[in-house]
Amino acid sequence: MPLALLALAVGAFGIGTTEFVMMGLLPDVASDLHISIPAAGHLVSAYALGVVIGAPLLAALTARMPRRTVLISLMGLFVAGNALTAFAPGNGSLLAARFLSGLPHGAFFGVGAVVATSMVPPERKARSVSLMFLGLTVANIAGVPVATLMGQHLGWRATFLGVSVIGLAAIASLALLIPRDGGRPASSTGLRGELAALRSLPVWLALGTTVAGFGALFAAYSYVTPMLTDTAGYAESDVTLLLALFGVGATAGNLLGGRLADHSLRGTLFGGLAALAAVLLLFPLLMRAEWSAALAVTLLGMAAFITGSPLQLMVMEKASAAPSLASSANQAAFNLANAGGAWIGGLALAAGFGTTSPAPAGAALAVLGLGVAALAYAVDRRRTPPAGRERLVASHVPEESAALHH
Repeated sequence: MPLALLALAVGAFGIGTTEFVMMGLLPDVASDLHISIPAAGHLVSAYALGVVIGAPLLAALTARMPRRTVLISLMGLFVAGNALTAFAPGNGSLLAARFLSGLPHGAFFGVGAVVATSMVPPERKARSVSLMFLGLTVANIAGVPVATLMGQHLGWRATFLGVSVIGLAAIASLALLIPRDGGRPASSTGLRGELAALRSLPVWLALGTTVAGFGALFAAYSYVTPMLTDTAGYAESDVTLLLALFGVGATAGNLLGGRLADHSLRGTLFGGLAALAAVLLLFPLLMRAEWSAALAVTLLGMAAFITGSPLQLMVMEKASAAPSLASSANQAAFNLANAGGAWIGGLALAAGFGTTSPAPAGAALAVLGLGVAALAYAVDRRRTPPAGRERLVASHVPEESAALHH
């Protein structure tokens, strides 16, 4: 695999760290700024809002720029947002800085996925995307726990200065490792062509699969701490280690999903969603003992992230003439899944169905995701002539990447 994928993974590591570390630092931020915990929670929402708005907006605005330049510029915005977060004097400015930090998130992963697939043969596209996402999953194992400890001992502002340094390392890596001749414009069709891609029914069905599939994950994961403490009997001090197990499972699932999707994109997607539904249905049973609860958290990460690369590639496949905007929009869909899944899991809790009830609610979302994916498959079969299906399977996404290897 090209070394350039390492540069993308470094950027993903920084983004994954800054996205999730705020959740562990909320008490410290609230105490320092003299605000309530719920008010500090709006900082998480501000980042997510930045991702949802920034993903399609920045991808559209940079459609005519060379991709190498786009990636470096996005990481520059990331560094600025985290530096401003570290020096924000009050809650209002901190909210604005977190929103700014979230803006480049989706576009970086969207454009990065296009660059990653353009540098490898067609039969390794899913693996290239999974290696970029590896930075995101490793952030949950190492980046977030270390950054949280750093914030608790040196102050939360030091954490975001540290993340800014990671961003600078990513910029240096991108400048050194992304080939200049691979820095073609992010879109060969321009903004109009990119927007046209989003009018396609298959693209929206792919995005819908992402929202439902990862909504299933976040319906349960958003409330996994009370499940582990109130049902499984773990002490609160053990939760950080258990969440690292989730990261281990996510990393393994991400790598496995990338390898399997290169052989069968649809099969990996269907299998991953089915496995996710099964794990979530078993959650209430597995949470009855400490050992099985630890296993459940690991399996949750693995089953969910098996679908990460296939979902990203499916969106890019459906917008093969102009993949950058659609690919970035898929990252916005991930964040909508985060918010929507947490809301649905919260409804199950509020209805009094028990601490583990968000997990079966998530299983229902996974089944919904399977249904949307099946509908997308049926639409594909109706629209694609039999002879064209073989070509579609042979090369998942942008035709330009195949041209680089002839």
